[in-house]
Amino acid sequence: MPTRESDDRIALLQGTLDLLILKTLLLGPCHGQGVARSIQRQSEEVLFVDHGSLYLALQRLEDKKLIQARWGVSENNRKARFYSLTAKGRAELLEKTTQWKRLTRAMGLILESQGEEA
Repeated sequence: MPTRESDDRIALLQGTLDLLILKTLLLGPCHGQGVARSIQRQSEEVLFVDHGSLYLALQRLEDKKLIQARWGVSENNRKARFYSLTAKGRAELLEKTTQWKRLTRAMGLILESQGEEA
């Protein structure tokens, strides 16, 4: 997931795009463009999802049976694939969220330690 040039957007660690997609789909079925917009909006415009990366991730998640897709019509009356979480995807989201929270807590402890300052 690249960042846009010359602003405050942040590149994501490998694997986090899958987690963000799963979390976004927890809110309900959505087409790819809607997933990208939701991630961007919820991150207060810090995260920008490259469409090439997004569709590769959606395919990967579908292959793993974490999401499923069906054809439908988007809000602008275009044919689109709508993705939704499977039960396996919900379990994966819970597991990966727990791991992510442990990682960010550990990083916070180190970065906020009273030792040497950067």
